[in-house]
Amino acid sequence: MRLLDPETAHRAALLGLRGGFGPRTRADKFPRLRTRLAGMDLPNPIGMAAGFDKNAEAPDALIAAGFGFVECGTVTPLAQAGNPRPRIFRLSEDRAVINRLGFNNEGLEPFADRLAARAGRAGIVGANVGANKESADRAADYVRGLGMVWKHAAYVTANISSPNTPGLRGLQERGALEDLLGRMNEARSALEAAHGKRPLFLKVAPDLDEAAVRDIAELALAYQLDALIVSNTTLQRPPQLTSDNRDESGGLSGQPLFQISTHVLRLFAQALEGRLPLIGVGGIENGATAFAKILAGASAVQLYSALVFQGPGLAARIADELDGLLAAEGFDSVAEAVGKGLG
Repeated sequence: MRLLDPETAHRAALLGLRGGFGPRTRADKFPRLRTRLAGMDLPNPIGMAAGFDKNAEAPDALIAAGFGFVECGTVTPLAQAGNPRPRIFRLSEDRAVINRLGFNNEGLEPFADRLAARAGRAGIVGANVGANKESADRAADYVRGLGMVWKHAAYVTANISSPNTPGLRGLQERGALEDLLGRMNEARSALEAAHGKRPLFLKVAPDLDEAAVRDIAELALAYQLDALIVSNTTLQRPPQLTSDNRDESGGLSGQPLFQISTHVLRLFAQALEGRLPLIGVGGIENGATAFAKILAGASAVQLYSALVFQGPGLAARIADELDGLLAAEGFDSVAEAVGKGLG
């Protein structure tokens, strides 16, 4: 797979998973890892982040590989090709990836159809929705996304933090975010009446200052979001990067994102003081990094880039390592450890 260009390798991995060639392990192997998140009972707190399975092609294979939950997307109302290739770059020396995909996906209709087709199957599968690049009303795109996936997804995430759709991160600014959350809340009320409650999450960027963190935390509580996902990829380029691809434009993920994303996770945990659960993302590659996110305030974690270097068996390995770390530190559950490193 490493001999293929990154995007071709990604496609091959998805096809292999769909064909039944992925690893198989029980996600509930370790009772200590059972986690309750926003009303959902997770067999373990290790999730597949959005971006890997943009079109909801292989969620069941990922559940079978040991993930406690899987987030498909980001999906936009209309299909779009995304940015020109090449648009994914491995930074192997840095255990990192830069992407500038630009929400390439097949659109809401086939995405929702695939989620609907898995009705009755086991596993918690969420949907991550976004806005089309050329949209004249991006908030309306999120409302449309909620409407299309609500009935079929275990939870829904609004992704307002990709750096690869121009202007999208502007939705994190207070006025724009109030408008977006207000419109989403109105849509949510009608959807809950028709199809029942679902958790609604918001995915934010790591490149936020303390004032922005406070604003987002305040609005998340005011509009009764169920969790924040912290964080997306970063536009920063830490000075320790050594790969020849380090100057490519796009969002940086993988090991160099760990410190940046964990810092902003701590800021959110301090601002929220336990009033809203957090999902920690960025640089998770083993049990120790997953545990560090939990100690910094995350109730659950998600990963993606580390799979590029370690393969789809990673979820099971992290679960094993995390269970051992919790036991060694005297924790009987993930919930007991959440935020214990904030001191």
